[in-house]
Amino acid sequence: MANWNSIPLEITYEVLGWTAFISWSISFYPQVILNFRRKSVVGLNFDFVVLNLTKHSSYLIYNAALYFSSAIQKQYFEKYGQDQMIPVAANDVAFSIHAVLLTAITLFQIAIYERGSQKISKITIGIVSAVWFFAAVCIFIALPSHSWLWLISIFNSIQVFMTVIKYIPQVFMNFARKSTDGFSIGNILLDFSGGVANYGQMAVQSIDQDSWVNFYGNIGKTLLSLVSIFFDLIFIFQHYVIYPHKKAQVSSKLVEEEGTEPLVKSPDQPESEKCVKLSFNHIITSCRPALAHVIIF
Repeated sequence: MANWNSIPLEITYEVLGWTAFISWSISFYPQVILNFRRKSVVGLNFDFVVLNLTKHSSYLIYNAALYFSSAIQKQYFEKYGQDQMIPVAANDVAFSIHAVLLTAITLFQIAIYERGSQKISKITIGIVSAVWFFAAVCIFIALPSHSWLWLISIFNSIQVFMTVIKYIPQVFMNFARKSTDGFSIGNILLDFSGGVANYGQMAVQSIDQDSWVNFYGNIGKTLLSLVSIFFDLIFIFQHYVIYPHKKAQVSSKLVEEEGTEPLVKSPDQPESEKCVKLSFNHIITSCRPALAHVIIF
């Protein structure tokens, strides 16, 4: 196993690694706190959370196995060379454990808080079921030959695949609602910082070792950073440029059909100021505290 050639680069590597860990770990809390304060998960896409749990579970299996298993490390060195370094650090394992735990908490919030008409799509259920079935098949394939490195690379590939698709439902949901209300931008900003720090950590290791093996030797970690940064930029653009300070707008017709309250209600609207909807022409008039004006056609 290779050693560090430069102490300053080794220190920089550790600093960037734990910076990524802190940024990514804290990034889960803004959404959890937002859900808790609102007692609602309206605006948070449930498919995103379910896909994210599968993603982080797969990444945890890969990181923990490669970091702790000497047998898998031996297979890694046989494939990439004895002079290479394991591309998984302690902060990677710590992050994965924390990510699975916080994503599970978010999923629990979905189960107990107000969620309106939102639900997990059948497509997402099908994707997650197919992914874990595929993983189970690969385990039985790897058992006879003890192909553990190949097996964890499958889990690494799964987390890359889930990373690519997990953001898409939330992007389209923001677009459909013309709002990012209910989806924490703090989560995205911290996720972006973590992605940049993670990529920088890998670059520092490559510079020290004068080799780029750790990039393609751990393609999952490489793509994780790049894909996360790409979608984070999309969310930032949606929040600050396209839909700044916009609340989700739900038409009265949609509310009537689904039998649900509007996604966002104005907090300063008095209870006495209720809206009366005339079913004949679907005309909505606002009632004022002193006098209610009702227009009838």
